[in-house]
Amino acid sequence: MRIIHFLNHTRRSNGHVHVAIDLACAQAKMGHEVAVISAGGDFDPLLARYGVRHVIIEQRRTPWNLVRATLALRRAVAELKPEIIHAHMMTSTLLAIFARSAAPFKLITTVHNEFDRGAIIMALGDRVIAVSDSVRDSMASRGTPRAKLRVVLNGTIGSPRLSEKQPEAEPLVHPAITFVGGLHPRKGVDDLIEAFKLVAAAEPSPRLNIVGAGPHKGEYEKLAAQSGYGDRISFFGYQADPRRFLLGSDIFVLASHADPAPLVLAEARDCGCAIVATEVGGIPEMLDRGKAGILVPPKRPDRIAEELLKILRDSSLLKDLRARSRENLAYFTVQRACDECLAIYREALTA
Repeated sequence: MRIIHFLNHTRRSNGHVHVAIDLACAQAKMGHEVAVISAGGDFDPLLARYGVRHVIIEQRRTPWNLVRATLALRRAVAELKPEIIHAHMMTSTLLAIFARSAAPFKLITTVHNEFDRGAIIMALGDRVIAVSDSVRDSMASRGTPRAKLRVVLNGTIGSPRLSEKQPEAEPLVHPAITFVGGLHPRKGVDDLIEAFKLVAAAEPSPRLNIVGAGPHKGEYEKLAAQSGYGDRISFFGYQADPRRFLLGSDIFVLASHADPAPLVLAEARDCGCAIVATEVGGIPEMLDRGKAGILVPPKRPDRIAEELLKILRDSSLLKDLRARSRENLAYFTVQRACDECLAIYREALTA
């Protein structure tokens, strides 16, 4: 099959990009003729190692640049003659629509952050992949025909972006509570810091480790310092492979206010963390509807603290949660997600 994955860039620290790169490499490894069109970035050498052709097209949203991008895309499509263009972002979806006259292809779109106002643009695909049931239902409520919608739950285990061999665990101070993700309000980092303040007031030993980068890092560092327990909260910045922090942790916490299907939950499960996460978006699906972790309401630091204290005070509960997080992991592989996407491509081609 001739496939193009179309996205804005190939830089790290973006879940949309990680999903697209995983799929492109996995499909190329299976023998498909795969290309990526983007403005380039960190993963370009990885694509080359997997034999994925990379066409550089800058997609800045200025009128003149979008005209140039459309013309460049039409030339690329005419040359590559794809059967499938899989668009992972809103700009790439629109540009693909404008390029359809250059060659016949089926347009597949993947919706990640359905709460973005412009996400409805993704409904222009012949098939629309939602990364969780929650995203599918949200898109349907906004007018996307259910006949177009398909669900492929995110999987990251076995990602070509990460080494096959697990890294050594980070030597964290225990009990170690860890968050990995972008430092912005949607991830509820302020709630996590407030929850840890309650935990630290009740227990003298736990430490909180915040792994990630983002525009609000300074704000969260200030909150941590003002909590009165800043000496027990550490910020480690962005990590290309966060598994060493997860392997060194006892509990992983995700306090998101909205989250379509966070890849980090599969990584935390693979590393055997006990998990506490908010019951929003696709998080329940990533935790097997609560079988693989504890679900709490969003924007409730008190409830997060309550569950953390239960785990910290009961070693048997911690052991049980760590074991449960590793069950059913085969479903969260990149290969399973790749196979399901290929089935959707074939369905679209024969429709």
